Amino acid sequence: MASLRLGPLLRYVDGSSATVWVEASRPATAEVRCADGSGGESRTFQVAGHHYALVPVTGLTPGTTTSYEVLFDGERVWPLPDSPFPPSAIHTPVDDHETVRVAFGSCRWASPPEGEKDPVGPDALDTLAARIAADPRGERPDVLLLLGDQVYADEVSKATRHWLQSRRGLDQPPGAEVADYEEYTHLYYESWLDPEVRWLLSTVPSCMIFDDHDVIDDWNTSEAWVSDMRETPWWRERVLSGLMSYWVHQHLGNLSPDRLAEDPLYEEVRATPDGTDALRAFAARADADPASVRWSYRRDFGRTRLVMVDSRAARVLDEQNRSMLDTEEWDWLRDQIQDGHVLDEQAPEAPDTPGAYDHLLIGTSLPWLLPNLVHDAEAWNAAMCRGERGERWARRGENLRRAADLEHWAAFPSSFDKLAELIAEAGSGPLAPATICVLSGDVHHAYVAEPVWREGLAGPDARVVQLTCSPVHNSIPPYIRVGFRFGWSGVGRALGRRFARHGRVAAPPVDWRKTGGPWFGNQLMTLTLSGRSARLRLDHAREERGGGARLRTIVESVLS
Repeated sequence: MASLRLGPLLRYVDGSSATVWVEASRPATAEVRCADGSGGESRTFQVAGHHYALVPVTGLTPGTTTSYEVLFDGERVWPLPDSPFPPSAIHTPVDDHETVRVAFGSCRWASPPEGEKDPVGPDALDTLAARIAADPRGERPDVLLLLGDQVYADEVSKATRHWLQSRRGLDQPPGAEVADYEEYTHLYYESWLDPEVRWLLSTVPSCMIFDDHDVIDDWNTSEAWVSDMRETPWWRERVLSGLMSYWVHQHLGNLSPDRLAEDPLYEEVRATPDGTDALRAFAARADADPASVRWSYRRDFGRTRLVMVDSRAARVLDEQNRSMLDTEEWDWLRDQIQDGHVLDEQAPEAPDTPGAYDHLLIGTSLPWLLPNLVHDAEAWNAAMCRGERGERWARRGENLRRAADLEHWAAFPSSFDKLAELIAEAGSGPLAPATICVLSGDVHHAYVAEPVWREGLAGPDARVVQLTCSPVHNSIPPYIRVGFRFGWSGVGRALGRRFARHGRVAAPPVDWRKTGGPWFGNQLMTLTLSGRSARLRLDHAREERGGGARLRTIVESVLS
């Protein structure tokens, strides 16, 4: 009999359908059986000796809640016996999806085993699970956005280090880091078998995107970095395994059932007894030619549109033509933002009906707006690396870029400007949404920043905010906290302008100021979007004096 090795993860949900991801111990027919009679089944597919299924659930009723079970070959494997949690349930939105709650964050180290002291404090996902489990009928997110670093391939736990050492020696590169697909699966077991997180992901839909630590720190930071990594004997297996495991564990669940039905790789992997070779060939193409693959995707939640942007693998790294996104990716991003939301050229007058969405969420693991000093330092560094001050500065700049992780949108100045232009365009005119929120993580603190378009440039009618929330469960050294605070200060801003002058860096089309934060700790942000109103809440995971932990609200604010 097949057993449940990992999952279930509730991924896509709309008014009448859903997808549920599982891993089985052996080939099986996976079935999701709902209490209201809806359900679905799918045969597992095989990758590298592991057996997975993404089960399409159909026949759901809009605006309802139904519990579900998972069965393998007719035998129930979920919920687990003696589970302390409420039944996993699928909550379908009503057709118009009037109110949407979106929780988001990034950067999660796996929690230590029960009974061990947590060196970085309570896990925000664990505490969110506890809050929902204590009041299953209470408020919960309609979707959880995990904005990168769901696993850390290059910073493993003590337990994983011991496991790696039992499997192979650590005296050869990559040492105490994951090396292949099997070792990646161990990271997902460690992270997603956490009882609270496992239950949370079984009952709250999730959308995910990778960042560098899902593969390695500084992944695709520069052309020289890629060249150096490709000369090492271990890198090819690492990057292909990282992309393969991401496709299986995270990417597939981001797609709607319609998108899955059109996906040729998904069809090929499912049609063969062992999909490893097909998936590995795909990963090799993705690494060699990033423009041949799209990891970005779009989801509409009623009148809220999420466009999740791959700001890690879609880069153009030629120093003289650096871009966060390649040409096809920029075109795709513009199309997704404009779809159903531009005036008909034949009828340019304001329509009687509103545009396709009231709120636009642009998900990117890396913040668009950074502390002002950090932004200017990254733009200066980009100028140095492309030779603005000669070869000597270029060599120094490359070393500094890698050492200080200078690789955000600011390190791609033309892309920073292009995103500002696209946001201004999307937020202007009679169909303008109420808000445009850029959702990010990565930098291990949380803040709110608001741009102002410079004089002479047309700014948007919508309110635009950068919402950054990180980490979910990680830490940040005290000296970096001080650095981020200084980066937002007036003195830091003045120092940044000196960097910009030395690099002959043109002023960006927007200026911006911090309107909230910085906040440090394990945390989650939640947007509540209803009609054209938007509210923001920041919750911290805090230890309780009597033991245990819970989420505490730090700040609430009205965006529109």
